[in-house]
Amino acid sequence: MTHEKQLPPGVILQRDGKTFAARITPPSGRISAQDLEKMAELVRTYEVPAVKLTSGQRIGFYGLSRENVNALCEAMPFRTGGHYVQACPGTDWCKFATQDAMGLAQTLEEKFGSLPTSAKIKLGISGCTFCCAESRVRDIGFIGTPKGWRMFVGGNSGMKPRIGEELAKELSTQKALGLCQKFLDLYCEMAPAKQRTSRFVKKMGIQSLKERLGLNL
Repeated sequence: MTHEKQLPPGVILQRDGKTFAARITPPSGRISAQDLEKMAELVRTYEVPAVKLTSGQRIGFYGLSRENVNALCEAMPFRTGGHYVQACPGTDWCKFATQDAMGLAQTLEEKFGSLPTSAKIKLGISGCTFCCAESRVRDIGFIGTPKGWRMFVGGNSGMKPRIGEELAKELSTQKALGLCQKFLDLYCEMAPAKQRTSRFVKKMGIQSLKERLGLNL
């Protein structure tokens, strides 16, 4: 009896019931020339029928056999599956940015990108109030201001859209990371399986959430 190799995280069966898609996650959407060359090589090697940018700054590879999707994911320079961190160019490039969105996003990716949680987590990091990373409709969102980061939780852009609620403001990057950790710890402790943060925050209430996290009201 043979056993098929387990699929990598984030790989999904396609509508034909035979082929698979893999979503690759470049940290904060940042890609180097070497990364592009490597991915182009893999697309040619495994004859990938379709490649598409996703709304979450991921890259989707579609129409692969089980064998090829496993091989492609193993050779990719980025991880598959997990949570995604969407970010604007921030102060690295944008004249409107007031905070380092790419820097915060990189650290969030490293700390929480593969963290086991009750449901998937989408993070949006915007360097200014133009909110180009859609921070208010993400599970966790940060928006940069001249005084620091504003943090929002419980956003969702799906079939039941919800605007995230402000958890704190004027946060330094270090405090933003610490509060993100505390929120995720509480969410993982209290939320049932498959419950997104939008339902979790709505059910708990933002004031109750702030109290549990020890925030000044």
